[in-house]
Amino acid sequence: MFQRTSRKPYDAIIIGGGVVGISIAYHLVHQGINTLLFDRKDPGRATHAGAGILSPETSGFDSEAWFDLAVKAGNYYPILIDQLQAQQASNTGYTRCGILTVAVTEDEIEHFERTKRLLFQRKKRRGQPTDDELQLVSTHEAQSLFPCLAPVHNAIYCHSAARVDGQLLTHALQLSSEAQGLNILESSVDKLILQGRRIMGVMAEGGAFYADKVVVAGGAWSQAYGMQLGIRIPVEPQRGQIMHFSMKNVDTDNWPIVSAFHGHYIVSWPRGHIVVGATRETNSGYEPQCTANGIYEIVGEALRVAPGLAQAELETVRVGLRPIIKDKLPILSSVPFIDNLYVATGHGGSGLLLGPYSGKIMAQLMLGQDIETDITAFTIARFL
Repeated sequence: MFQRTSRKPYDAIIIGGGVVGISIAYHLVHQGINTLLFDRKDPGRATHAGAGILSPETSGFDSEAWFDLAVKAGNYYPILIDQLQAQQASNTGYTRCGILTVAVTEDEIEHFERTKRLLFQRKKRRGQPTDDELQLVSTHEAQSLFPCLAPVHNAIYCHSAARVDGQLLTHALQLSSEAQGLNILESSVDKLILQGRRIMGVMAEGGAFYADKVVVAGGAWSQAYGMQLGIRIPVEPQRGQIMHFSMKNVDTDNWPIVSAFHGHYIVSWPRGHIVVGATRETNSGYEPQCTANGIYEIVGEALRVAPGLAQAELETVRVGLRPIIKDKLPILSSVPFIDNLYVATGHGGSGLLLGPYSGKIMAQLMLGQDIETDITAFTIARFL
């Protein structure tokens, strides 16, 4: 329960304004919780560089705990989008577009076959997606769906996949939250104010700010707060470079996402807008710069998979620092030994997929409500 005192004008403080942090704020303020969000708008924030692929059913990651969370996160999106539309927040760029998973060259066939077995075994075991939503398609069918595609050896089409614009989504969540009274400060949080087993608040550029509960949702920057408390938040930055192209006078509105087995993807947007990515640069540090090697990798992979993009015009390169944890599972957890501190980070390259639903779960955890999904696998205690 929240117990507000004269020294604590806020019920909750959230550190971090990416998709996870703003989603926590959204789900708190819509339940009447007086909330303050700190967002220092770091260059390289993963949310603003993400491709926005929403397709848990075609993930090759075999963790059942992650997959359960991802499917629920994907199912939550239409509900959230309807709520934002009813609240007249703004456009989010969300739409169902489908995804093609393809093996273009022979070296990808073995990986494709492993992924195919995993997807169809999960489908049989869970009863979803349906036969209409997940199916093998021919080379001709794949190229008819994505006209720039190279001839492929194998392809799977998942009709239920969707895409979302991370910048538009976070803006919509922010508008709706501010309408409900969310306070946002564009400021860095220097440290947590610890008294015994409780966090009293935070020290920031404007002084001390007090609250009953505090959430660290700082993405790749979250580990700094663990170091202060002597606990381990083992999240590291992984640089991802992503390129935006334009194909003038080409109708790309209904083209699907394309995923190949060298770990890259192509996401089509309306009016000839094509996004290609992404690099996965571990040990990158907190340097969100574009590099010649990254551009070479992305362009080479894009033209290998979709040679029809050769005449596309380069518009921009975005760089994000994904919050990576070695076991590839996020942290969605209270903190042992500290009564009122919570951590939500480590979503890796799936932040836009998992972020909104993670925010809902964290709000339930903070409010002492029944949590609608098992988050045992995501506890920070696994690192303590």
